[in-house]
Amino acid sequence: MTDAMAVLPPVTAAVAAAALDLLPARLRKRVDGAVAKAAGWPVEPHPDGVLVRIADDTAVTLKVTAGIVAADDHAVCSCLLAPACLHRAAVLSSAPLAVEEAAEDVEAAAEESEERDEREGESRDGTEAGVPPVVGEVALTPARSTALDALRDAVTAVLVAGIAGSGAVHRAELLHAAHSARLVGLHRPAATAVRIARLLAEARSDDPAFRLSALSTELAELLDLARRPAEALSPARRSYRPEGPLRLYGLFTEPVVTASGYAGATVYALAPDGALRTVSDVAPGGPERALQASGTPVPGGCALPLRELGDGGGVILTSPTVSPDGRIGGGGQVRSVRATGAGWYEAPLAALWERSPVGQLAAALRWSAEPADARAAGGDLLFLDGMCTGAGFVVTGGPTLRLSAPDERPELPYAENLRLLAGRSGLALRLIARVVPDRPDRVQVLAASWTGHDGERVRADLGLRRLHRSHIPAVPVSAPAAGPTDPAGPATGTASAEAAPSVVPVASAPPALPVELDLLRRAVDRAVAGGRAVTAVSADGELPRRLRTVGLTAGAERLQALAEAAADRRHDVLGRLLPADPGGFALAWLATAVYASAAAESLLLAAWTPDMSAAN
Repeated sequence: MTDAMAVLPPVTAAVAAAALDLLPARLRKRVDGAVAKAAGWPVEPHPDGVLVRIADDTAVTLKVTAGIVAADDHAVCSCLLAPACLHRAAVLSSAPLAVEEAAEDVEAAAEESEERDEREGESRDGTEAGVPPVVGEVALTPARSTALDALRDAVTAVLVAGIAGSGAVHRAELLHAAHSARLVGLHRPAATAVRIARLLAEARSDDPAFRLSALSTELAELLDLARRPAEALSPARRSYRPEGPLRLYGLFTEPVVTASGYAGATVYALAPDGALRTVSDVAPGGPERALQASGTPVPGGCALPLRELGDGGGVILTSPTVSPDGRIGGGGQVRSVRATGAGWYEAPLAALWERSPVGQLAAALRWSAEPADARAAGGDLLFLDGMCTGAGFVVTGGPTLRLSAPDERPELPYAENLRLLAGRSGLALRLIARVVPDRPDRVQVLAASWTGHDGERVRADLGLRRLHRSHIPAVPVSAPAAGPTDPAGPATGTASAEAAPSVVPVASAPPALPVELDLLRRAVDRAVAGGRAVTAVSADGELPRRLRTVGLTAGAERLQALAEAAADRRHDVLGRLLPADPGGFALAWLATAVYASAAAESLLLAAWTPDMSAAN
């Protein structure tokens, strides 16, 4: 049978939640079991959509518009109980969630054409119809206050129940709250709530792409937004503003594959003012579409494909529209012509690698703390020089790191390419990467450059170009004995902008955070996985003492408060058990999560800072 999750089209949060609302109470209890069965129901192509075959005489038909199921009447079941039937609810709950128009990450490009972005950016100034623009201090209206309360209650219920206890009903309540929040202009918390619902679905379906730390981060963000209304008020979408002629130097191309059923490619390019810009082509599809999208022409009529722009090409855009975060629109007024590009070792691109690694890390951590709609394009990127050895990747002026793949899907050659590069001990590399906040010893590598055969420069987008051994020269050096190599492709070495030196540097140990801090973060994640009940019975009395021993006194206090909130079941004066306080537990968990994250960022910077005394 065809895997339903693999081919079902994305469904909007409102449609998925409404399907569960129609169910009577007796059927709502059976939704989770039906969702598990829905993974085995065959999915067939159908005019304007797909058909899910449940039995010989029963099928659910989904009509797709612009790649998604966007209306209640676009999901129809042939059984007698429809639309209040379990078949329809199970299929819609099994489908990936579509990206809402207010989403503030790269997936937002999937639902909208760039021409529509330009038009709405000029006419609506980035806000949704019926919602006043966000200017200066905005009063929290009663409707917004009610929507925030609903979001807080929904996410608190998820946290109290944990992943194990959060079924389709919990996700439906979260999606309902998200939809209501979006209608009154709370777009940032609404988008966060949809991402939480999507992660919960991944966790319940044992999706290998699920990361517990990612869910913890999203839960903490939504709880924090519910407590700070001013942060929750953000524009409906990125507003695009016209700009004058724009000269771009292509840097690299990144494949985009989302959990919600979208895929494509994003090109990062450098403008003369030193700011990074992005041009994207993202639409419904799977990993195979990333390669297809990389061949899409640059907006404006020139025949330069996105991938060629990212591979050292250049372009001049006239009358482009640019969002505050650096995304370039593709409206009808845009015109483009080819221009001379630049290599990574040539001006102006070479300047990106001149900043110290720890300075780049500090900037990336500040970037991640900003609201999603205020983050500049490429603010999370690291530009590193270094060398491969058997122990890791030794960064020039920085730590020894392990190189990991941003995406381990077999369709994207990240992991395979990194293994090849790691096997060339002594190979000097110039990398574009992202930090892994919870793993201080590694970075996720997006693109790389090295000196190939006959001294030519090789530049590769590691997620799009599949490398072979012939692309990487054998470095005739003897690497010193070192620790075991990372199976995902780590390598160590010092940077060289021109050629590999004759001696491979001895790598220092990869940076590491205190074990106690890692245990604290695991306790935060364990609360998300098991909920309040598991947190109460698994409280570790030894960990607070260990935290105090290493100087993390505030962390010890936060952890003790979390354990007390989880186990708190007080009695009244007559000895009767009082109701539990889910809000108190959620607040204690949020305080612990925020502390763990802030401590990890602070210690991460210290771990990346070179030990000058050791160098002397």
